[in-house]
Amino acid sequence: MGIFSFLSDAGKKVFGHGDESEAIKKEIETSFKDLPVDGLVTQVDGNTVTIAGLARDIATREKVILIAGNIEGVASVNADQLLTPEIVAATNTRDIPEPVFYAIKKGDTLWGISEDFYKDGSKYPKIVEANLEVIKDANKIYPGQSIRIPALA
Repeated sequence: MGIFSFLSDAGKKVFGHGDESEAIKKEIETSFKDLPVDGLVTQVDGNTVTIAGLARDIATREKVILIAGNIEGVASVNADQLLTPEIVAATNTRDIPEPVFYAIKKGDTLWGISEDFYKDGSKYPKIVEANLEVIKDANKIYPGQSIRIPALA
């Protein structure tokens, strides 16, 4: 996500009037008509600025990084904590296994289905448990019924 490098001897002069972190935050805030970053936090450590918050979108995130980087005395901007809904969604995405569905055929038994999928017929209660809305009685399954085959933990 990134640390971005800038020329520290170029840019707008905002330092030298007190709290540098607050000066950068104010510069970002006043650069937009309506601040599109929720919970904006800035921190200056030497010539590095760290920015945190939730930007409205990727373009806004990039503009905020550029505003901070285009201040004289800033050599790098750490934007690892400056997120967007897209970044949050990508971060929270897990590899979710595709569901496995099976259409029961004539002659099938839950034991046999468990043998086919788990190589162990005695694990058929896992299938029943995952399909309580479909399988009301483990002894009564019907051809054409579709069931979910859960992954074994």
